[in-house]
Amino acid sequence: MTQETDLDPELLAIIVCPECHAPLQVEPDGGPAELLICLGEGCGLRYPVRDGIPILLVDEAERGT
Repeated sequence: MTQETDLDPELLAIIVCPECHAPLQVEPDGGPAELLICLGEGCGLRYPVRDGIPILLVDEAERGT
């Protein structure tokens, strides 16, 4: 992954979407991580990252477009 991110790559390798258990990907804008996007088919939840900490609560997530 060549994106700049303030998240530990080892953490990104093990965390998954709490809703569907699919992998998460840093928002593909090339900047610092602000969102983690679920790669699960039909899920698409977007989890916020605040102060470098992923907020993996379904209630805090937004539906992707």
